[in-house]
Amino acid sequence: MRVKTPLPIQKLYGSYSGHSYILSSLREERLGEKGGAFFNGKEGRDDFRNSYVRTKTRNMNIIKTNIDGVLIIEPRLFRDARGYFFESFSEREFDEKVTPILGHKVHFCQDNESMSSYGVMRGLHFQRPPFTQSKLVRCVKGRVLDVAVDIRKGSPTYGKHVAVELTEDNHRQFFIPKGFAHGFAVLSETAVFQYKCDEFYHPEADGGISILDDSLGIDWKMPTEHANLSEKDTKHDMLKNFDSPFDVNIDLYEN
Repeated sequence: MRVKTPLPIQKLYGSYSGHSYILSSLREERLGEKGGAFFNGKEGRDDFRNSYVRTKTRNMNIIKTNIDGVLIIEPRLFRDARGYFFESFSEREFDEKVTPILGHKVHFCQDNESMSSYGVMRGLHFQRPPFTQSKLVRCVKGRVLDVAVDIRKGSPTYGKHVAVELTEDNHRQFFIPKGFAHGFAVLSETAVFQYKCDEFYHPEADGGISILDDSLGIDWKMPTEHANLSEKDTKHDMLKNFDSPFDVNIDLYEN
């Protein structure tokens, strides 16, 4: 039987304008999927290779964004006439390839899944110390815009964000470190969203900032005036009124 090998990933493009970055199309020709990553919401097509570093691995590519520690992970797909196969997570490879970038290990302990319909927005969430969380997220059905916002006091990128489209076709994963608020908007009829966490859920440590805060400059790729939010998510503070429990000088991964 003749086995088809995966087509090569195309080159990255991006641009910089003011305080905004975009990392656009990472795609396979066979998929024809755009699914770019957007830094503080502005899109462009100029060659901007210096805004990222790609590290090739056995079964995944790691893409650094303009905010340290926020990573995009692309799995390697193995295709044949039956369909495809890929490793969605390997602790060994994560430790080998991601840990050196982060400078510390991440031990995931809880997996979650949600199903949402078009127009649902969830976030922007975090857990307060001592129950801070890192997350590794992906969309297994449909399409979402996923966002990480830096909320570490004293950080040079405080209040800035990275956004990436996660879809059932591009299979990308998004790593959000501790000290960031996380949320997503559903861009397809339905979306099934999965995420790994390195700390168990503690409802008493729930925190958030408003996902509808215009000052964040997030282009959600959908009209937000009729967004479907939980009651809890409508009550989060805007960034200007928010007192962050995180400080860039405090190591949240220190044991």
